[in-house]
Amino acid sequence: MTYSSGQLIQATDYNTFAGNTTAGLNRVWSTGSGDAGWGQTDIATVSVAATVTATNWATLVNNLATTGTQTGTTLTARTAPVTGNLIAILANVSTDITSVTTNRGNAAASGTEYGTFSGTTSKTTGTGSGQSAWTITFTHTVTFPSADQARYFWNAGGIVRLKYGKSSTGTDADPDWNTFSGLCGSINLTGRVNGADQTIAAQVYTGTTRLSGTGGTQTTLATTTGWYNLTGSATTIFQLNDTVSPYSTNFIRTQATATSSTVLTLSTVWSDDGTSGAGTTANITGGTATASPSTTISGTAPTTLVTYLPPSTASLSNTWGTPTIAASVA
Repeated sequence: MTYSSGQLIQATDYNTFAGNTTAGLNRVWSTGSGDAGWGQTDIATVSVAATVTATNWATLVNNLATTGTQTGTTLTARTAPVTGNLIAILANVSTDITSVTTNRGNAAASGTEYGTFSGTTSKTTGTGSGQSAWTITFTHTVTFPSADQARYFWNAGGIVRLKYGKSSTGTDADPDWNTFSGLCGSINLTGRVNGADQTIAAQVYTGTTRLSGTGGTQTTLATTTGWYNLTGSATTIFQLNDTVSPYSTNFIRTQATATSSTVLTLSTVWSDDGTSGAGTTANITGGTATASPSTTISGTAPTTLVTYLPPSTASLSNTWGTPTIAASVA
């Protein structure tokens, strides 16, 4: 590469900085591929015989600065060239592009949590009978408008979040399930971009991250499993078992599947094997539903709620569209 003080600035130098290659900013900024690319307007490259203008450089410099802001990466201070002025060598451009490429999954902020869904996310009728075993299965699908838009969502710091809970009363087992379901907190699925943890809005996300939940016996938390680690086969990303005797075999389990390049399927099972104290029953009541839209469990019925936090549009334009959420209970 000839880009150095005292040399002419050549189109090939500029194109290396701007292009969709491992050394170019477009890999992160524009379409990219796989776990790189936010879908922003492509930074135009220059034909070999053409002049690299101040406008070209200004676009690169400004977009590089925005990429630093988006990812929370400290970059070299620089001023975008202005038409009519001599364009001097800009220090550390390659180094800074490498830094934002490494940090591309980080995001300084998140968008507003989205809780609109179709179908039902609550079991409003009672479940179980006496001391018989029972299960409730909640199924949620998050569908992205296209495969590229799914990539942009995860790559720019999107989060899919699950919450669990019930508060209805009336049976012997209700109080235990009310407490137990509330122990889960929220389970947060991120892309695990670049095979690494992501810092999003100052919170570290590992791939599957349990937040604000304590207690229970956590038998599974797939901390290094994110969207890019999922396949067409179901992966258990979270399981919590009750710790209160004699209910320790009761559990809540969520499995995640990349059903396609545009569909994430989340299947959550609440399971009770019917074991209970002498003279008590294992069945639980239903209750009122959590209605759409909601980002919190507002009803009393057993509920698994799926929401998502889209990437922030403080630095980026929305290229990921509006993913949809569908819910069902069996």
